[in-house]
Amino acid sequence: MSYIDTIKEKARSDKKTIVLPETNDKRTLIAASHIIEEGIANIIMVGDEEKIMDGARWLEVELDGVTVVNPEKCDKFDEYVNLLYETRKSKGMTVEKATEILKNDYLTFGVIMVKAKDADGMVAGACHATADTLRPALQILKTAPGVKLVSGFFIMDVPNCEYGENGTFLFADCGLNQDPTAEELAAIAESSAKSFKALVGAKPIVAMLSHSTMGSAKHPLVDKVVEATRICKEQYPSLCIDGELQSDAAIVPHIAKSKAPGSEVAGKANILVFPNLDCGNIAYKLVQRLAKAEAYGPMLQGIAQPVNDLSRGCSWEDIVGVVALTAVQAQLG
Repeated sequence: MSYIDTIKEKARSDKKTIVLPETNDKRTLIAASHIIEEGIANIIMVGDEEKIMDGARWLEVELDGVTVVNPEKCDKFDEYVNLLYETRKSKGMTVEKATEILKNDYLTFGVIMVKAKDADGMVAGACHATADTLRPALQILKTAPGVKLVSGFFIMDVPNCEYGENGTFLFADCGLNQDPTAEELAAIAESSAKSFKALVGAKPIVAMLSHSTMGSAKHPLVDKVVEATRICKEQYPSLCIDGELQSDAAIVPHIAKSKAPGSEVAGKANILVFPNLDCGNIAYKLVQRLAKAEAYGPMLQGIAQPVNDLSRGCSWEDIVGVVALTAVQAQLG
Protein backbone atom coordinates (compact mmCIF):
# COMPACT_ATOMS: atom_id res chain seq x y z
CA MET A 1 0.00 0.00 0.00
CA SER A 2 1.38 3.42 -0.97
CA TYR A 3 1.89 6.16 1.59
CA ILE A 4 -1.10 8.20 0.43
CA ASP A 5 -3.34 5.11 0.36
CA THR A 6 -2.44 4.56 4.03
CA ILE A 7 -3.37 8.18 4.79
CA LYS A 8 -6.68 7.81 2.94
CA GLU A 9 -7.46 4.72 4.98
CA LYS A 10 -6.80 6.66 8.19
CA ALA A 11 -8.99 9.51 6.97
CA ARG A 12 -11.86 7.10 6.26
CA SER A 13 -11.63 5.63 9.78
CA ASP A 14 -12.90 8.86 11.37
CA LYS A 15 -14.34 11.00 8.61
CA LYS A 16 -13.85 14.75 8.97
CA THR A 17 -15.38 17.72 7.15
CA ILE A 18 -13.09 19.76 4.93
CA VAL A 19 -13.89 23.06 3.18
CA LEU A 20 -12.84 23.58 -0.44
CA PRO A 21 -13.45 27.27 -1.26
CA GLU A 22 -11.89 27.41 -4.75
CA THR A 23 -14.99 26.21 -6.55
CA ASN A 24 -14.23 28.08 -9.79
CA ASP A 25 -11.24 25.77 -10.38
CA LYS A 26 -11.96 22.59 -12.30
CA ARG A 27 -9.29 20.65 -10.37
CA THR A 28 -11.21 21.33 -7.16
CA LEU A 29 -14.45 20.01 -8.64
CA ILE A 30 -12.79 16.85 -9.94
CA ALA A 31 -11.00 16.31 -6.61
CA ALA A 32 -14.22 16.77 -4.64
CA SER A 33 -15.92 14.11 -6.74
CA HIS A 34 -13.14 11.61 -6.02
CA ILE A 35 -12.97 12.48 -2.32
CA ILE A 36 -16.68 11.75 -1.94
CA GLU A 37 -16.45 8.62 -4.07
CA GLU A 38 -13.54 7.26 -2.01
CA GLY A 39 -15.17 8.23 1.30
CA ILE A 40 -12.10 10.19 2.45
CA ALA A 41 -13.91 13.19 3.95
CA ASN A 42 -17.14 15.12 3.97
CA ILE A 43 -16.79 18.10 1.65
CA ILE A 44 -18.18 21.63 1.90
CA MET A 45 -17.82 23.77 -1.21
CA VAL A 46 -18.26 27.53 -1.00
CA GLY A 47 -20.08 29.31 -3.81
CA ASP A 48 -23.14 29.38 -5.99
CA GLU A 49 -24.65 25.89 -6.16
CA GLU A 50 -25.99 26.28 -9.70
CA LYS A 51 -22.60 27.37 -11.06
CA ILE A 52 -20.79 24.59 -9.20
CA MET A 53 -23.17 21.91 -10.46
CA ASP A 54 -23.02 23.32 -14.00
CA GLY A 55 -19.26 23.05 -13.81
CA ALA A 56 -19.49 19.49 -12.57
CA ARG A 57 -21.81 18.52 -15.43
CA TRP A 58 -19.45 20.10 -17.96
CA LEU A 59 -16.55 18.10 -16.45
CA GLU A 60 -18.75 15.00 -16.28
CA VAL A 61 -18.16 14.44 -12.57
CA GLU A 62 -20.64 13.67 -9.80
CA LEU A 63 -20.90 15.89 -6.74
CA ASP A 64 -23.70 14.00 -5.01
CA GLY A 65 -23.05 14.19 -1.28
CA VAL A 66 -21.13 17.47 -1.41
CA THR A 67 -22.55 20.28 0.73
CA VAL A 68 -22.59 23.65 -1.05
CA VAL A 69 -22.71 26.80 1.08
CA ASN A 70 -23.47 30.06 -0.68
CA PRO A 71 -22.45 33.01 1.54
CA GLU A 72 -25.32 35.05 0.08
CA LYS A 73 -27.87 32.49 1.29
CA CYS A 74 -26.16 31.00 4.34
CA ASP A 75 -28.41 30.69 7.42
CA LYS A 76 -25.41 31.29 9.67
CA PHE A 77 -24.06 34.29 7.76
CA ASP A 78 -24.83 36.83 10.52
CA GLU A 79 -23.22 34.53 13.07
CA TYR A 80 -20.09 34.29 10.92
CA VAL A 81 -20.00 38.07 10.47
CA ASN A 82 -20.14 38.55 14.22
CA LEU A 83 -17.43 35.93 14.77
CA LEU A 84 -15.12 37.67 12.29
CA TYR A 85 -15.87 41.05 13.83
CA GLU A 86 -15.19 39.84 17.39
CA THR A 87 -12.00 38.09 16.34
CA ARG A 88 -10.56 41.08 14.48
CA LYS A 89 -12.18 44.16 16.06
CA SER A 90 -8.95 45.07 17.87
CA LYS A 91 -7.37 45.35 14.41
CA GLY A 92 -10.02 47.73 13.11
CA MET A 93 -12.59 45.24 11.83
CA THR A 94 -16.15 46.54 11.63
CA VAL A 95 -19.40 44.67 11.11
CA GLU A 96 -19.76 46.33 7.70
CA LYS A 97 -16.25 45.30 6.66
CA ALA A 98 -16.76 41.75 7.94
CA THR A 99 -19.99 41.50 5.95
CA GLU A 100 -18.27 42.63 2.76
CA ILE A 101 -15.33 40.26 3.24
CA LEU A 102 -17.44 37.20 3.90
CA LYS A 103 -19.68 37.86 0.91
CA ASN A 104 -16.75 38.11 -1.49
CA ASP A 105 -13.73 36.28 -0.06
CA TYR A 106 -14.45 32.55 -0.12
CA LEU A 107 -11.12 31.69 1.55
CA THR A 108 -11.95 33.82 4.58
CA PHE A 109 -15.46 32.38 4.59
CA GLY A 110 -13.98 28.88 4.68
CA VAL A 111 -11.65 29.78 7.55
CA ILE A 112 -14.57 31.24 9.52
CA MET A 113 -16.44 27.94 9.07
CA VAL A 114 -13.43 26.18 10.60
CA LYS A 115 -13.28 28.73 13.42
CA ALA A 116 -16.99 28.15 14.12
CA LYS A 117 -16.35 24.38 14.13
CA ASP A 118 -18.74 23.85 11.23
CA ALA A 119 -15.78 22.29 9.44
CA ASP A 120 -12.65 20.52 10.66
CA GLY A 121 -10.19 22.01 8.17
CA MET A 122 -9.72 23.82 4.90
CA VAL A 123 -7.62 23.25 1.77
CA ALA A 124 -6.96 26.02 -0.77
CA GLY A 125 -4.18 27.44 -2.93
CA ALA A 126 -4.82 25.86 -6.34
CA CYS A 127 -5.54 29.33 -7.70
CA HIS A 128 -4.35 31.57 -4.85
CA ALA A 129 -0.90 32.50 -3.58
CA THR A 130 0.23 31.03 -0.28
CA ALA A 131 -0.13 34.43 1.39
CA ASP A 132 -3.81 34.56 0.45
CA THR A 133 -4.42 31.18 2.08
CA LEU A 134 -2.27 31.81 5.12
CA ARG A 135 -3.36 35.35 5.97
CA PRO A 136 -6.97 34.61 7.06
CA ALA A 137 -5.86 31.41 8.80
CA LEU A 138 -3.34 33.29 10.95
CA GLN A 139 -5.63 36.24 11.55
CA ILE A 140 -8.67 34.18 12.54
CA LEU A 141 -7.46 30.81 13.80
CA LYS A 142 -4.13 32.03 15.27
CA THR A 143 -1.18 29.83 16.12
CA ALA A 144 -1.53 26.70 18.22
CA PRO A 145 -0.61 26.98 21.93
CA GLY A 146 3.14 26.78 22.52
CA VAL A 147 4.04 27.15 18.85
CA LYS A 148 6.87 29.60 18.12
CA LEU A 149 6.50 29.76 14.35
CA VAL A 150 4.07 28.71 11.64
CA SER A 151 5.93 26.93 8.86
CA GLY A 152 5.26 24.94 5.72
CA PHE A 153 6.30 21.45 4.70
CA PHE A 154 5.83 18.90 1.96
CA ILE A 155 5.40 15.19 2.34
CA MET A 156 7.46 13.74 -0.49
CA ASP A 157 6.75 10.17 -1.57
CA VAL A 158 9.52 9.04 -3.93
CA PRO A 159 8.88 5.87 -5.94
CA ASN A 160 11.42 3.02 -5.92
CA CYS A 161 13.53 4.80 -3.31
CA GLU A 162 15.42 3.07 -0.51
CA TYR A 163 16.21 6.31 1.33
CA GLY A 164 14.20 8.06 4.03
CA GLU A 165 11.22 6.11 5.36
CA ASN A 166 10.86 3.73 2.41
CA GLY A 167 11.01 6.70 0.08
CA THR A 168 8.87 9.01 2.19
CA PHE A 169 10.36 12.28 3.42
CA LEU A 170 9.28 15.53 5.01
CA PHE A 171 10.85 18.65 3.42
CA ALA A 172 10.70 21.94 5.36
CA ASP A 173 10.30 24.87 4.99
CA CYS A 174 9.42 24.85 1.29
CA GLY A 175 6.61 27.36 1.16
CA LEU A 176 6.53 30.02 3.84
CA ASN A 177 9.56 31.39 5.72
CA GLN A 178 11.96 33.15 3.37
CA ASP A 179 15.17 33.28 5.40
CA PRO A 180 14.64 31.83 8.88
CA THR A 181 17.05 32.67 11.67
CA ALA A 182 18.84 29.92 13.58
CA GLU A 183 16.12 30.06 16.25
CA GLU A 184 13.40 29.83 13.60
CA LEU A 185 15.15 26.92 11.86
CA ALA A 186 15.22 25.10 15.21
CA ALA A 187 11.47 25.71 15.63
CA ILE A 188 10.83 24.43 12.08
CA ALA A 189 12.83 21.29 12.85
CA GLU A 190 10.89 20.59 16.04
CA SER A 191 7.49 21.16 14.41
CA SER A 192 8.50 19.03 11.43
CA ALA A 193 9.44 16.12 13.69
CA LYS A 194 5.98 16.25 15.28
CA SER A 195 4.27 16.44 11.88
CA PHE A 196 6.29 13.52 10.53
CA LYS A 197 5.48 11.37 13.54
CA ALA A 198 1.78 12.22 13.24
CA LEU A 199 1.46 11.78 9.47
CA VAL A 200 3.99 9.06 8.69
CA GLY A 201 4.11 7.21 11.99
CA ALA A 202 7.84 6.50 11.94
CA LYS A 203 10.65 7.82 14.12
CA PRO A 204 11.62 11.35 12.99
CA ILE A 205 15.29 11.60 11.97
CA VAL A 206 16.13 15.22 11.20
CA ALA A 207 18.97 16.49 9.02
CA MET A 208 19.77 20.21 9.09
CA LEU A 209 20.98 20.76 5.53
CA SER A 210 23.77 22.94 4.24
CA HIS A 211 26.37 23.08 1.47
CA SER A 212 28.79 21.95 4.18
CA THR A 213 29.12 18.75 6.20
CA MET A 214 30.54 18.95 9.69
CA GLY A 215 32.78 21.94 9.06
CA SER A 216 33.85 21.19 5.49
CA ALA A 217 33.07 24.79 4.51
CA LYS A 218 33.17 28.09 6.39
CA HIS A 219 30.49 30.71 5.79
CA PRO A 220 27.84 32.63 7.76
CA LEU A 221 25.16 30.48 6.06
CA VAL A 222 26.84 27.40 7.50
CA ASP A 223 27.12 29.05 10.91
CA LYS A 224 23.35 29.58 10.95
CA VAL A 225 22.66 25.88 10.42
CA VAL A 226 25.26 24.88 13.02
CA GLU A 227 23.66 27.21 15.54
CA ALA A 228 20.14 25.95 14.71
CA THR A 229 21.32 22.38 15.32
CA ARG A 230 22.87 23.39 18.64
CA ILE A 231 19.61 25.07 19.74
CA CYS A 232 17.60 21.99 18.80
CA LYS A 233 19.86 19.64 20.72
CA GLU A 234 19.70 21.92 23.75
CA GLN A 235 15.96 22.65 23.71
CA TYR A 236 14.71 19.31 22.37
CA PRO A 237 17.16 16.71 23.71
CA SER A 238 14.96 13.76 22.76
CA LEU A 239 14.96 14.80 19.08
CA CYS A 240 17.15 12.73 16.74
CA ILE A 241 18.83 15.57 14.85
CA ASP A 242 22.22 16.45 13.42
CA GLY A 243 23.86 19.02 11.19
CA GLU A 244 25.23 20.65 9.32
CA LEU A 245 24.91 17.99 6.62
CA GLN A 246 25.01 18.02 2.84
CA SER A 247 21.98 16.32 1.32
CA ASP A 248 23.91 13.25 0.14
CA ALA A 249 25.47 12.79 3.56
CA ALA A 250 22.02 13.10 5.10
CA ILE A 251 20.38 10.27 3.18
CA VAL A 252 23.01 8.00 1.58
CA PRO A 253 24.58 5.55 4.07
CA HIS A 254 27.93 4.96 2.36
CA ILE A 255 28.49 8.70 1.84
CA ALA A 256 27.51 9.35 5.44
CA LYS A 257 30.23 6.96 6.62
CA SER A 258 32.94 8.99 4.93
CA LYS A 259 31.55 12.51 5.46
CA ALA A 260 29.95 12.24 8.90
CA PRO A 261 31.24 9.14 10.71
CA GLY A 262 29.59 8.61 14.06
CA SER A 263 26.48 10.67 13.28
CA GLU A 264 23.25 8.90 14.27
CA VAL A 265 21.38 10.89 11.62
CA ALA A 266 23.69 10.89 8.59
CA GLY A 267 22.61 8.36 6.00
CA LYS A 268 19.26 7.78 7.74
CA ALA A 269 17.42 11.13 7.61
CA ASN A 270 13.74 11.20 6.73
CA ILE A 271 13.22 14.91 7.53
CA LEU A 272 15.24 17.44 5.57
CA VAL A 273 15.26 20.99 6.97
CA PHE A 274 16.53 23.48 4.39
CA PRO A 275 18.46 26.63 5.35
CA ASN A 276 16.08 28.95 3.48
CA LEU A 277 13.01 29.01 1.27
CA ASP A 278 14.99 29.16 -1.98
CA CYS A 279 16.67 25.83 -1.21
CA GLY A 280 13.51 24.13 0.02
CA ASN A 281 11.25 25.25 -2.80
CA ILE A 282 13.78 24.45 -5.53
CA ALA A 283 14.53 21.04 -4.00
CA TYR A 284 10.94 19.85 -3.68
CA LYS A 285 10.07 20.87 -7.25
CA LEU A 286 13.15 19.12 -8.65
CA VAL A 287 12.44 15.93 -6.71
CA GLN A 288 8.80 16.05 -7.75
CA ARG A 289 9.56 16.46 -11.46
CA LEU A 290 12.82 14.54 -11.91
CA ALA A 291 12.22 11.68 -9.48
CA LYS A 292 8.47 11.61 -10.27
CA ALA A 293 7.72 11.96 -6.56
CA GLU A 294 4.28 12.67 -5.16
CA ALA A 295 4.50 16.05 -3.39
CA TYR A 296 1.74 16.84 -0.89
CA GLY A 297 1.65 20.41 0.33
CA PRO A 298 2.68 22.93 1.27
CA MET A 299 1.11 21.66 4.47
CA LEU A 300 1.04 24.22 7.26
CA GLN A 301 2.15 23.39 10.79
CA GLY A 302 1.57 25.50 13.87
CA ILE A 303 -1.94 26.85 13.13
CA ALA A 304 -4.58 26.15 15.79
CA GLN A 305 -6.81 24.24 13.34
CA PRO A 306 -5.84 22.54 10.06
CA VAL A 307 -5.61 24.82 7.04
CA ASN A 308 -3.38 23.66 4.21
CA ASP A 309 -2.05 25.23 1.07
CA LEU A 310 -1.66 23.84 -2.45
CA SER A 311 0.85 24.57 -5.15
CA ARG A 312 -0.76 26.47 -7.99
CA GLY A 313 0.72 23.80 -10.24
CA CYS A 314 -1.12 21.04 -8.40
CA SER A 315 -3.19 18.30 -10.02
CA TRP A 316 -6.59 17.16 -8.83
CA GLU A 317 -4.84 14.09 -7.41
CA ASP A 318 -2.65 16.39 -5.29
CA ILE A 319 -5.78 18.06 -3.89
CA VAL A 320 -7.23 14.67 -2.94
CA GLY A 321 -4.00 13.81 -1.14
CA VAL A 322 -3.80 17.08 0.77
CA VAL A 323 -7.46 16.77 1.81
CA ALA A 324 -6.71 13.27 3.16
CA LEU A 325 -3.71 14.61 5.09
CA THR A 326 -5.76 17.54 6.42
CA ALA A 327 -8.43 15.14 7.62
CA VAL A 328 -5.82 13.09 9.48
CA GLN A 329 -4.41 16.28 11.03
CA ALA A 330 -7.95 17.10 12.20
CA GLN A 331 -8.28 13.65 13.76
CA LEU A 332 -5.16 14.31 15.81
CA GLY A 333 -6.61 17.52 17.23
